[in-house]
Amino acid sequence: MASLPSGRGVVHVGMDTSMREIMCGVLWPGQEVPVVERIPNDGESVRRLIGKLGDRRRLSVCYEAGPSGNELHRLITSMGVACEVIAPSLVPKGASDRVKTDRRDAVRLALALRAGMLTAVRVPSPAEEAVRDLVRARGDLLDDRKRMQQRLNAFLLRHGRTWSSGKKWTIAHRLWVDQQRFDEPALQEALDSYRGGLEAREAELRAAEARLPAWAGREPLAAGVARLSAYRGIAELTALTLAAEVVDWRRFPSARAFMGFTGLIPSEYSSGARTRRGSITKAGPEGVRTALVESAWAYRYRPAVSATLRRRQAGTDAGTLARSWKAQQRLHATWKKMTSRGKPSCVAVTAVARELAGFVWAEMTS
Repeated sequence: MASLPSGRGVVHVGMDTSMREIMCGVLWPGQEVPVVERIPNDGESVRRLIGKLGDRRRLSVCYEAGPSGNELHRLITSMGVACEVIAPSLVPKGASDRVKTDRRDAVRLALALRAGMLTAVRVPSPAEEAVRDLVRARGDLLDDRKRMQQRLNAFLLRHGRTWSSGKKWTIAHRLWVDQQRFDEPALQEALDSYRGGLEAREAELRAAEARLPAWAGREPLAAGVARLSAYRGIAELTALTLAAEVVDWRRFPSARAFMGFTGLIPSEYSSGARTRRGSITKAGPEGVRTALVESAWAYRYRPAVSATLRRRQAGTDAGTLARSWKAQQRLHATWKKMTSRGKPSCVAVTAVARELAGFVWAEMTS
């Protein structure tokens, strides 16, 4: 990526993107108010705009991360122009600003870019983004399966069929669901439809999970997946999820910064002598936070190296093995301390997941 120009004579461009058009705020050197121009959202129009702005080495462009992805960034940088993708939640906004338009957003971006008040996000390479999208596709299938399970449960509940023998979707519960029959033909057809939808989602999920392990052993994520898999609770697919979502671990200067990225730290509103902390922020990618919480449940049990974990650790560096063992000892102690004080399991596992985030950050930056 072209480095951002600095000093006098730089043209700053803030872009507010939408599906069909881009609103561009162009802030020329010495001016205080950006010139706004609307262009179609296509490659030729962007090239034409860049061509009108003069020396490309003196251009600095930014736009907010969003559903349009990173193709605009790749197009602009391929022309030798410095471009940053900005974190939308960190764009400065006035407390009294109640008007939002594409034009105002473009102007705000251009002014904030020149003032150095924007926070850029890391743009993954095409190969990294491809694996990340594949991992997210599996996450979407998991959501679809859960939704179908909820619909089936709600259908049975509406017609007086309730399960009261433990957790749902165990082997026993599935056998119970398969045994349900209705005398009304329409109800039976509805039940069969829900069952068929659930079976289809499960088949799609199995197919996706069968394909993913092949990508865990390929570059550019293979080395990171191998190191993360050496930790208890982090199986291959979980390691691939973490590696694909984070990619560049060194962009976080400390373990605390990475914990904040995962959204596992408590929210806080403190002023003066008063300190108020609330539930976790849930900021950052949901997939990372979910993967860490699911892995954290494994630390309920005493430190041990099972046969499965030993197989995942085969050929792993001695330093990684030492850190993995230290994580087991510390995180199990955290679990015991919190549960012995009467903390609910969900609170304890969140605390363990937060500390686990620190351990994996240290592992990937060591």
